[in-house]
Amino acid sequence: MPGIQDLLDGDCIIEELQATDKTGVIREFAALLKRTGRIRDEEHLVSVILQRESTTTGIGDGIAIPHGRLTDIPGVIVAFGRSRKGVDFQSVDNKPVHLFFLFVTPESRPDVHLGTLRRLARVTRSRVLREQLLHAGDRLEMQKLIIDEDGKYPDIR
Repeated sequence: MPGIQDLLDGDCIIEELQATDKTGVIREFAALLKRTGRIRDEEHLVSVILQRESTTTGIGDGIAIPHGRLTDIPGVIVAFGRSRKGVDFQSVDNKPVHLFFLFVTPESRPDVHLGTLRRLARVTRSRVLREQLLHAGDRLEMQKLIIDEDGKYPDIR
């Protein structure tokens, strides 16, 4: 399982999400991934992610990890976004979500999907990282913070 350093490019980070609701956040990520050439069909990605959202991916502590599987991608795609004002994502703790990791994996690789979810869930447990991401100045700083935290857990697969 590759580390986040291999999966999260700086151009897949949204410094400040503009969306104010769950669907809007997912659409904003889909537009970014289309614009950066990582996916072909923006609407299909939105549909796949929203289908999984029938059970929330808002895991609490201001974090959501929306995710899904696509047939037409060669590998894992990870994107990160921040909303300082927060978004109602029907999180398990009923609090607004400020930090979002959206990822998609090839449909044929459920092992990679679960491994990526485990890795992102572990990294986001750090209260210090969450605070640092909320106050980070730009996407490169955000990327470095995330990669540094992920580097603390080389054994996660």
